[in-house]
Amino acid sequence: MSDIAHVRWLSKPSLTRPVMITAFTGWNDAADAASNAVRNLIEGWGAQPLAEIDPEMFTDFATIRPHIRLKDGLTRTVVWPTVGLWHVQGAGGDIILALGPEPSLRWRAFSEQLLGVADHFGASMMLTLGALLADVPHSRPVQIIGTATDQDLIERYNLQRSRYEGPTGIIGVIHDVCATTALPSVALWAAVPAYASQVPSPKASLSLMRRACEIIGTPAPVASVMNLIDRYEEQVNSLVEDDEDLAAYVERLETMTDQGMSIDDEVDDGQLQFDFAEDTGDDAADASTLMDEVEQFLREQGDGK
Repeated sequence: MSDIAHVRWLSKPSLTRPVMITAFTGWNDAADAASNAVRNLIEGWGAQPLAEIDPEMFTDFATIRPHIRLKDGLTRTVVWPTVGLWHVQGAGGDIILALGPEPSLRWRAFSEQLLGVADHFGASMMLTLGALLADVPHSRPVQIIGTATDQDLIERYNLQRSRYEGPTGIIGVIHDVCATTALPSVALWAAVPAYASQVPSPKASLSLMRRACEIIGTPAPVASVMNLIDRYEEQVNSLVEDDEDLAAYVERLETMTDQGMSIDDEVDDGQLQFDFAEDTGDDAADASTLMDEVEQFLREQGDGK
């Protein structure tokens, strides 16, 4: 794969079999968890600019609009919604980080540009980060699921084989192109509370960063993110405490989580289902009743009742 005509190089470093870590804002990025995870890796590692993917072919600018910035308070500059790439030397080897808005158009062609960069440097693996809304409580540890199709990766990193079928986003397309080009790929997903979807979740970002860095064998720069978690929990606690129905709903989720509820492996691009560690006898019936109540609550919220 050599056609990377839409890649604008900002530097030409010598990299050895880098791992690519990628996240996109938009549908795959609930509570900004995935994009902020990569943003924090870029800043925490002091990553250097590598390239940009020209957005002209891949973006509906009426949907993802450019911004006007003033330079020195006088000169107007248009800032285009561009996917950028950075590079860094980590303890586990070379790393390329990609971050930007999910493209609106020509996903296969866009993916070929990204994979063209991977091929140019002989990348060893594509690692995508995503986040989805789920019936999970903010007061418990963030659940992360990792999926892959390569059995060696599944066994080496304790991942699962995704059985998901349904609508997908750019992440799903990238993994399909990876499979076509025989580039090993891993998808990591964080579950964030559906009731706090408008509150950026540093807690989920931290979990994604740690899991990604565990896979590539390098320490995660977590200090700046950890400083934000207490404030996040205060914000969401305040949101919950102001609504009796929501407080009752969150309490049910906490009970379900404490009883062993976890994300199943049928998760991809915003879709998930739950498993219970104990699924026999009265406990299973109680858990099923709780789940029915949660789903009814969400339906009522969606109808504006």
